[in-house]
Amino acid sequence: MLILAILLSAVLSYLLGSCNFSIIVVRLWKHKDIRNYGSYNAGLTNTLRCFGKGCAAFTLIGDLGKGIIAVFLSRFICTLLETGLTAQQDVHFIGYIAGIFAILGHVYPLYYHFKGGKGVLVGVSVFLEIDWKVFLCLIGIFIIVLAISKYVSLGSIIASACCPFLTFLFQVLQRGDLPWWYLWLNTLLSAVMAGWVIGMHDSNIQRLRNGTENKFSFHSSEKKDEG
Repeated sequence: MLILAILLSAVLSYLLGSCNFSIIVVRLWKHKDIRNYGSYNAGLTNTLRCFGKGCAAFTLIGDLGKGIIAVFLSRFICTLLETGLTAQQDVHFIGYIAGIFAILGHVYPLYYHFKGGKGVLVGVSVFLEIDWKVFLCLIGIFIIVLAISKYVSLGSIIASACCPFLTFLFQVLQRGDLPWWYLWLNTLLSAVMAGWVIGMHDSNIQRLRNGTENKFSFHSSEKKDEG
């Protein structure tokens, strides 16, 4: 039953992750494809830069929501199939599986010719269901780096790199009677999520090295006649 629960969680999380809200919102609101504008990335930052705060706000809500829902559904599946996992194990082990496949869906969406975003929001949002303390730390790190550097990509990369360490730290502090191998397994799964997100920023890393990366601004670059 545990294997079945993992497979169902993975499939549902991928299908849910494939619902890219940057693409959906811009298409419904502006009748355009976000992947044809700006950096061509179907993500929050490019949506804000090209189509403004309204589209970005709905994209934020949607992409955060699907990460949370993916973890919630994975826990529900474990309960429904009576896998025998405890509530604490559900929220960690199965949650990370759901997070990995939700990111996979976001990056390679089934519904949009496998061309999506970079998975940052989805990766962060799963921690609202898995461990809110890790979530707050990741958001705090992102905000600090963004405030200092003005680079969204750098904030995303550094926050992602900190994810496995924070996962391990908080689980050690509140581990109770969980075995050490289980803590390391959860840390490994969080590292897979983080590594994937960082890997999707390859072009950003190159631009950061070259000094050509765009700095963050709340101003939209959308032309008035496109609104």
